[in-house]
Amino acid sequence: MTSRRAPEPRTQRTQLGAELRRVRMLAGLSGRKIARATGLSQARVSRIERGVSVPSLPEAAAWAAAAGVSDDRRAVILALAEAAVNEVATFRARLSHGLAAVQDSVRDLEASARVIRNFQPGIIPGLLQTADYARRIMAFADITSGGGYGAAVAARLSRQQALHDPARSFEFLVTEAALRYRPGPPATLTAQLDHLAAVATLETITFGVIPADAQMHAITRCGFILYEDRTGDQPPVAAVETPHASLHASDPADVALYRDQLARLRESAVNGAGALNIVRSIAHPQQPPP
Repeated sequence: MTSRRAPEPRTQRTQLGAELRRVRMLAGLSGRKIARATGLSQARVSRIERGVSVPSLPEAAAWAAAAGVSDDRRAVILALAEAAVNEVATFRARLSHGLAAVQDSVRDLEASARVIRNFQPGIIPGLLQTADYARRIMAFADITSGGGYGAAVAARLSRQQALHDPARSFEFLVTEAALRYRPGPPATLTAQLDHLAAVATLETITFGVIPADAQMHAITRCGFILYEDRTGDQPPVAAVETPHASLHASDPADVALYRDQLARLRESAVNGAGALNIVRSIAHPQQPPP
């Protein structure tokens, strides 16, 4: 007799999506009509209803208004929306819609922030990855499907278009260990580092490296991303990924902890030309720095 795995518990974002879909259908509204009424794209409406993406509080309020719900039901929707922003999404729940859907969800969050600050101690950040490097990293992260990463890689690379938006600002801080992490043959890492050295010169990017022999002022517990200066007066969000779950925190005290952590890590970093020299010296150890 085989045992059945317990079903994944419904996440707050899943409950929110189901509730928004329910009130939309009760109001006799199509996905296209709710998209027009809220200013969302139809694709985003679909992702929200499937629990892949989380709407902001203003977007959830606009959805409730378009559906003509009661004040009590509106309060329920807004409470679910607020909880969804701060929930821990388990690894299996994140992958239940596929890796490409995960990338779409990340893109939605990125699109809401004019300033993104990314610290990674172990790998090159996704916004700076090459296709080959990204595919190999995804293969390590996805231990269930064992393949089919084309759509997810394409979605990750499409997110990188934001780096060329002059209205946006990106800060990337990585450790030297992250630069040396090799998920494939040497050529994979060399190509990745050459790409990194080129992209890091964009005017929208501030790039720093913490050398292996630097004096440290904080513990590199985990990678994290700060999404700040968000549209619609949405609060800043700190995002952390662990092997089993993804955490989004918007409580001001929690976000302040990550800002302080980043400030302390910056004290150990080399920036500008010095950081690029470290990247190039790892990619091409036989060549003297320019």
